[in-house]
Amino acid sequence: MLLSRMERFQNSQVKEIFDAYPGDLKANLLRLRQLIFDTASGLEDVGPLEETVKWGQPSYLTNHSKSGTTIRLDQIKSKSGKYGMYVHCQTSLLQTYRELYSEILRFDGKRCIELDVENDPPEKALRHCIELALTYHRSKRRDRLPF
Repeated sequence: MLLSRMERFQNSQVKEIFDAYPGDLKANLLRLRQLIFDTASGLEDVGPLEETVKWGQPSYLTNHSKSGTTIRLDQIKSKSGKYGMYVHCQTSLLQTYRELYSEILRFDGKRCIELDVENDPPEKALRHCIELALTYHRSKRRDRLPF
């Protein structure tokens, strides 16, 4: 993944979580984290992201604009060498991701895109999935408009 600079940590607890990951896993999760920030910076009306910890995982929220749903990152503890990007299970996002990217992405359950530390992740598809998550509520509001 070609990314811009590495975003500084906003939250010391998040930094501690990243520091605890082993080498390759940490590097991959940091690249995914940066892709989230880079994607958000290119989206209108998303505003700044809040980086925090939810369910013990680094989490990214659009608290300022309320445009999206939370994105969480973590290793998949039950699968060695796997990590994931998680979204809320009560959204339709995983269904959308499956419809769009079932040929190139793997999924774990109702809330996770599964990635492998041994393979380069498909950046274009991930960037689009991140965009859909960060604008999820904005898109839902637009879909309800009568015109």
